[in-house]
Amino acid sequence: MIDKTETAAALQVAGTTPALSRSARIAVPELVMAWGRGWAVSRGVPDPVAIAGGFRADVGLRGHRVRYVLHTWDADLLEPIARQAAAPGTWIKTAGRASDLRRALPAHWAMDNSGYLMTTRFTAGTDDPPSPYETRITTDGDVVVAAVLDDSGEVAASGRLAPAGSCGVIDQVETAPAHRRRGLGTTVMRMLSDHAVRNGLGTGILVATEDGRSLYGVLGWAVQCEIAVAYIREA
Repeated sequence: MIDKTETAAALQVAGTTPALSRSARIAVPELVMAWGRGWAVSRGVPDPVAIAGGFRADVGLRGHRVRYVLHTWDADLLEPIARQAAAPGTWIKTAGRASDLRRALPAHWAMDNSGYLMTTRFTAGTDDPPSPYETRITTDGDVVVAAVLDDSGEVAASGRLAPAGSCGVIDQVETAPAHRRRGLGTTVMRMLSDHAVRNGLGTGILVATEDGRSLYGVLGWAVQCEIAVAYIREA
């Protein structure tokens, strides 16, 4: 069981520092809640609803109907959520180790790959993409979409930035398979960072995959905690 009063020790990721980086100065629970608000804006889903230890988001997609995200939890807090939210397509994400989440859940919950909550201090400035690529910034409501286009005008790489108070949440950074390993993901990230600074957003937040964690680390993003993931399959 993870005691609710534990912070750094409960959230430590092997190989990283348990303390927040100097770029963030925001506690993990606040970062998780800000990420949830920004993620909802980026994905166009209803605002998350605060619950004990985190939030619930009604995603509404087949296979991903609802998600619970907990920044602070123990088995006593998790048990009623796992029991009451046992419908197919339900996801639970927790700040902390996947092994702890696995032990706390009934066997019918499946584990998914962990993510990593990461932060940075946004900085201004962009790099020109390699020839023949061009860049484009558009908006989708409150969301900024950065894209790198190939010479036929097709999107080769893109990413989204959504506001969450003074923070900016980076989401859905993707590079098409044919255009990978050309630095286009870095170009997208720097475009979004520059736009964030120009619009008064100081701290960047994202949840990275294992592969993304390496890319973002090179760009100055720091891991704050592991995000363990479990779900109930929907046929």
